[in-house]
Parts: sequence; C-alpha cells; structure tokens
Amino acid sequence: MAYQNILVETNDRISVLTINRPDKRNALNHATRDEMREALNSLERSPESRVLVITGAGDKAFIAGADINEFEGRTALMQHDAMKGLRVFDAIEEFPKPVIAMINGFCLGGGLETALACDIRVASDTAKLGQPEINLGIIPGGGGTQRLTRLVGEGKAMELILTGDLIDAAHAKEIGLVNTVVSAADLRSTVLNLASRIAEKSPIALRMAKDAIKSAARMNLREGLERERDLFALTFSSEDKAEGVRAFLEKRKPDFKGR
Repeated sequence: MAYQNILVETNDRISVLTINRPDKRNALNHATRDEMREALNSLERSPESRVLVITGAGDKAFIAGADINEFEGRTALMQHDAMKGLRVFDAIEEFPKPVIAMINGFCLGGGLETALACDIRVASDTAKLGQPEINLGIIPGGGGTQRLTRLVGEGKAMELILTGDLIDAAHAKEIGLVNTVVSAADLRSTVLNLASRIAEKSPIALRMAKDAIKSAARMNLREGLERERDLFALTFSSEDKAEGVRAFLEKRKPDFKGR
C-alpha cells in the first residue's frame, strides 16, 4: 500500500514503520495517524512480519509531538469527537506482535505517547524526551498520564508532566522510561539485532507472553496469575510448543512456524 506520511518495509520478519515527515519533525497529524492504523492492521495480518519497529525519518526527531496546527480554533467538543474510536496509541499497545520504539531524536508529547505504547524503547544518546503539553495550556491526551505513570511511577510522571521539562536519554534510562541507550550511529543496528533475536521465537508464544505481561497493569495479582496460567496452558496446543520441546531435546535450534 502506498502511503503519503509513513514508510513501511519488511525484511527478515522485521517490519519498520517510519513516520516520514522530517520537515515537520515527524509530527503526528490526523492523516499520519490514520495511515499508521492502516499499516498496523495490514502488518497484524501479515505472516511475513513478526516484530514491528517504529521510528522517525531523519536524525532530528522520532516524533516531535502532535501537529499543533490542527489545534488552532478547535473547540472542546471538536477535540472530543476527534478522539473517538480506536486511537493510534491504543492500536500500538493492542498490536499482538512485539513493538520496539527506535527513538532517534526528539520524542515529545504524542511522540512520547507513541513510544510509551510500544513494548520496548531503545534511544540514541542524542534523544530528548518529554511531555511538554502543559506549556500549551493542555495536558497529555494520548495516554501519557496513564502509561507514563505506570512505567516510571507517580512522582516522576508528575514532575515530567507538570513541568513540561525535557530529559536526555541517559536520564530516561535511569528512571526506566527507556530500556537501552546507544550512540546514534549504533541505534539502527542495535534495534534490528534486538528485533531479530525476538523474531526467532515462536510468534504464538510471543503473543501470549505480551498478553500476559500487559495483564499485570490491568488486573490484580490473582486475576493476572489466572490469566498467565490460562495462556501458558494454551501454548501447549501449538505446533511451536512441540517443535520447541523437540528441538531442545535434540539439542538443535527450533524452527518456529507460528502454528
């Protein structure tokens, strides 16, 4: 499918979705979010894609936030209507395959909310992250108040959101906002290596593991343990489980088919 604002490529079971608006620092406008949702739907169905990487074009910005031009003149009712339905941030979080944010520059506002919706975040040492919406007289509206708090705790989330301050990648790693920080030159190879290691695993087990981990933030402990138990048992119905056990006993590398 031809897109105007994003690029999608799949190689060796790894798909890379690139926000391609470098002249706008890859800001998320309505059209870009629509294209991202379309791409997610397509990649979810594709057996050739096992891991998704999300990044931004160029070396200046991952996503520098929402396109503020679209806020001009918008009323509360208009904004509420614009946010109805499945939003791209939620679509990323609900995507059944592993998603890695490759943060290659400014990761602000809706950009940070995009990264927060991903499963793993890897940043270049030149990245800057933050939720600066407060400086516009608004608050994060794409999940920032909820996902950021769950990831770094209430105190740090309060500090970042109430001040609107930006932090560097090293600080982001220190508070658990990103998993790994590498040089800008090594960012792509590091992320693709990580994605490749994940893509070798059983797609069924990856989906079940992601579901179980997400349950930890959505359920109490007893409910989460029950969910884990059910998903664990369900993996025993797959051909991948039989292949994994057989390969282990035969001391060879498994060849998972996603069945």
